This record gives sequence, C-alpha cells and structure tokens, in this order.
Amino acid sequence: MTPRELWERYQTQLVDDPALGVRLDPSRLGLDERAFAEREPAMQRALAAMEELERGAVANPDEKRMVGHYWLRAPERAPAPEIAAAIRETQARVLDFAARVHDGRVRPPRAERFHHVLVIGIGGSALGPQLVADALGGRADRMAPHFLDNTDPDGLDRVLGGLGDALPETLAVVISKSGGTPETRNGMVEAGAAYRARGLDFGPHAVAITQEGSALDRQAREQGFLARFPMWDWVGGRTSVTSAVGLLPAALQGIDVAALLAGAAAMDEATRRREMQRNPAALLALAWHAVGGGRGSKAMVVLPYKDRLLLFSRYLQQLVMESLGKEKDLQGRVVHQGLAVYGNKGSTDQHAFVQQLRDGPPDFFATFVRVMKDRDGESLEVEPGATSGDFLDGLLLGTRRALLESGRPSLTLTVPDVSPRSLGMLIALYERAVGLYASLVGINAYHQPGVEAGKRAAAAVLDLQRKVTAALRERGPAGATCEELASAVGAPDEAETVFHLLERLAANPDRGVIRREGATPFQAVYAAR
Repeated sequence: MTPRELWERYQTQLVDDPALGVRLDPSRLGLDERAFAEREPAMQRALAAMEELERGAVANPDEKRMVGHYWLRAPERAPAPEIAAAIRETQARVLDFAARVHDGRVRPPRAERFHHVLVIGIGGSALGPQLVADALGGRADRMAPHFLDNTDPDGLDRVLGGLGDALPETLAVVISKSGGTPETRNGMVEAGAAYRARGLDFGPHAVAITQEGSALDRQAREQGFLARFPMWDWVGGRTSVTSAVGLLPAALQGIDVAALLAGAAAMDEATRRREMQRNPAALLALAWHAVGGGRGSKAMVVLPYKDRLLLFSRYLQQLVMESLGKEKDLQGRVVHQGLAVYGNKGSTDQHAFVQQLRDGPPDFFATFVRVMKDRDGESLEVEPGATSGDFLDGLLLGTRRALLESGRPSLTLTVPDVSPRSLGMLIALYERAVGLYASLVGINAYHQPGVEAGKRAAAAVLDLQRKVTAALRERGPAGATCEELASAVGAPDEAETVFHLLERLAANPDRGVIRREGATPFQAVYAAR
C-alpha cells in the first residue's frame, strides 16, 4: 500500500470523537471496508444484546444474576429504583467517608490521622484499584496506597514490613464479595497479626467492601470495623473498579472519583451508538474479530506510551482473558475461544520485545496507546528543538511505522491525557468492547468456570496436605516416602502432588517436617519434627 493509499484509509477508518478527545485508528490492521461491513449485521445484534444486558437481562446463567457494572456510572439506567438508589447512596457514602478520614473525624486510636491505605484483595479487587492508584497518584495524594494482592508470605512481609512504624496510621480496606476468597482472607489474617504485634486491634483500623451477609460482613460487624460498603452480586470482580471496590481506595488517596465516573459514563454513552464509525468500542471489537479470524488467533500486545499506564496491560489481561477465555460457546459446543494479552510500556518496549514484534512470528497485533499531553508545565529541550515528550512520541510513531514495514498489524488509540476522566473512558471502552466481542463469537463474557475449577483444585490440594501431615505425625520418627504417604491417606494416584507438598514443607523449618536423603529425590524419607 502506498503512503497516499494509507493516508486515505486512515481518513476513512478513523473514529474521531472530539467531545471525548478520543481517536481510534484501525487503518494499519490491513483491513478494508469489506472486513467491517460483512461483520456489521453481527455487531448490530451484539449491540442489541448489550441493550438487553443494560435493561437487566440475566447474563450469568451459572449464578442466575444480572450484570450491571454499566449502571454504576448511570444509575438511572438500572432496572429497579432500589438498585439506582443503592448505587447513589454508596457513592455518596464513599465520598463522605473519605472526607471524614481526611479531616480526622474518622481517626485511628493511636494516631492523629490515617496517612496510609492498605488495600487487601485479589484479581479484580486489586488490579483495578492498583491501576487507578498508579495512573492517577502523585505528590498531591491525601493518603499513600499499598496493596496486599497475593498470598505469597514474602510479599506480605514486604508490604507490611515496609509500612513498619506507619501501621498505626494505616487504614486497611478489605475487599472480598464472599468473604471466603483464600488470598484475601490470608492477607487480612496476616495484616491483623501485624497490627496485634504492635498492640493494636484490627477492627478500628479496617473497612470492608463485601456482599451483605457474607463471612467478611459478619466479621466486620463483630470486630467493629469502621465502615462496610456493598459489593453487589450483579458486579463482577473484573468490572468492579467503578464500584466501591475502586472508588473507595481512590477517594481515600485523594483522586477525583466523580471525574472518573463521568469519563466512564461519557464513553458508555458513545459506545451505545449504532453507527460503527461513531462507536469506538464496536469498531474495536470488530477489529479484534477480523484480525484474529474470530478465533483469537493473534495475541493483543498493548503498548501504552506513558509511564502512568504501565499497569494498563495487566488490568486488561484480567478483563479480556477472564472474560473471553472460554471452552464452550452459548450452545455448549467446545470452541476454546480467547484473546491473549500482554504488554509493557513505551519506550521501554523498544529495549525489550519490539525486536520480536518486528522480526519474529507474526502471531499478534499491537495496540498503541498515545497520550497527547506530555506533562503539567513547560518541557525542557533535551536537544535543540526537541523535548523528552517529542522523543517519546517519535518512538511511538517510528515503532508503528517499523511494524507496518514488516507487515505487522497495529491499531492506535489516542487519549488527551492521563486524568481521572480519561482513565474512566479507557476502562469503559474496553469493558464495552469485551462484551461486544463476546457476542460476536457467541460466548458468555460474564462467568468464569475455569477460575472456579482452579479454586476447587487448590482446595483439594490443601485438604490433601492436611491428611499427609496428620499421617506424618502418626508415623513418628520413622517417617515415610511420598509414595507411602500417598497410599496411607488413600490417594496413591496423587504421589506427585504429595512429593511437591512434602518438598516445600521440608524447605520451611517452621512447618515441622524433616527430610532424609534417599538414593533419588523420590526415595527421600519425610518425618515430623
């Protein structure tokens, strides 16, 4: 394609929304107008299905629940007045609670103010708040954010140890819909122990975001948590960032959550349009479908050229891959759908994996995220006529050109800045695109049977560990091999899992298991200390 033809295609395919300040350019995906036109009837059906979703259709048949994260930024669209009232009330309570924390009306027992916020969650209950905190935080933060987002003991020690003497002035926000999520429960237990080690009760330093009546809700009542905020069953974790899950940590940090919601609402409105060239989410979903042949055959590489959007690709990994990675379609047929996501940030990617993007397997399409505003204030010229921002944008445009020359498809998403409004728009854009794409390929974006299967398998492993350690205690100093112990607990086919469990337990002296070398690693003898 000649430069002139490419320029003409750019003008034809560009989605430009001046009111939002957003542009979506799919012209370098190598798709002609026919590729979009032939998919438009399916997209119109997808948009109709999205309308039904917003009207309250049951979209998660596994759990028999609605999916209503769009109502969080447009309560008037909720299908019942009590839902709309609950959304508005919760948003008002979030702002009021944050204000009372900031001015000291809500204060810790042994400090003048809360100066830190410790978010304890996993998956969507952590990734969304982390994205918002990192993208929008800075010197003006009212409270410094910290996160316990895993059950790694060393990681927990790192965060809690880093807080150190600041723990008495740290507000813990515990996020779990059921209250039984193991990673979040473990983080809360470990955080509680850290508070107690300093002679502090956990409850007067804690807030819960959970479903009413959950185990966490009961614990919050019993231990006198400072506040409780709702997680509704119609909001999934990966789409919860505009609920109290994301709004409360952000408001405590001092971020303008009203602007975040306004940006998301504005993008939602734009992505309800039926005209493809005026609907960025519809065009984005169509592009994903066309470039991947409706099978996700190419991974999506997300390259935001802005340090503040470093976590955007991690956030999209969960949103996209948990929503679209499905074994079966809506008719129960095995389809193995999905769309892999990975990414870094520009121009760090220039010195990381762009070499493979240009010269390696053509198994991807790139998404460049271009931010127009360089910084607050004036920029220094790092060489005559060029600032650091000029270099960054030059590297984006240059990498985009280099990929085109190598026949690698890309699209470019342009936003005006990284502000609460713009981040809200990005979040809503991809939420909507994921839902529309799922309709195009005939899958349910709003359940996650694979995740639940993993949780069940993990629970079975922990149950096996309890049985094995009990058998070790019964055997006394003589001990046993992993195969003998597997048979002893009635699980001879689980010898490999038992081996892995015993090896880790023996590697941690406090777990009470010793290991005596055998002729091979598999003939080692394990015994209780």
